[in-house]
Amino acid sequence: MFSTKAVDRVKVIEKKIDFIEAIVLQNGSIHKALEDEQNARASILMHLTSIAEQFDKLLHNGELDILSYFEKQDIKGSYDLRNFIAHDYEGIDMYIVEDVVNERLPIIKESIRKIQRIEIYDDI
Repeated sequence: MFSTKAVDRVKVIEKKIDFIEAIVLQNGSIHKALEDEQNARASILMHLTSIAEQFDKLLHNGELDILSYFEKQDIKGSYDLRNFIAHDYEGIDMYIVEDVVNERLPIIKESIRKIQRIEIYDDI
C-alpha cells in the first residue's frame, strides 16, 4: 500500500522515538534528561530534529497516504520545534520539549503502529 521509501522513513521516526525513550529511562525522567545539557538533552533534541526531517521528506516526496495516519499538529509541531532547535538552540523552552516527549511522541508512535498493522495485513 505504501512505498518502501515511505515505510523506511516511518521506521526511522520509530527508531528515533525509541532512542528518546531509552534516554529518558536511563536518566530517570524527561526532566532529568533535559537537565543534562552535555549529553541527554543534546541527543533528545537531535532525535527530535531527525523526526521532523523525516516528516518533511515524506511531505516533499508526496507521501500523503502515509502522512494521513499522523495528526497534522504533530507533523507541523515537529517541524516548528526543529526550526527552534536549529535557529535558537539556547532559547528552546524545555517545558515544550518535555510536553512533546510525554504527550506527542506516544501519539506518533501509535500512528506508526497503525501503519505497521496495515503493512502486515497487506502482506498476507
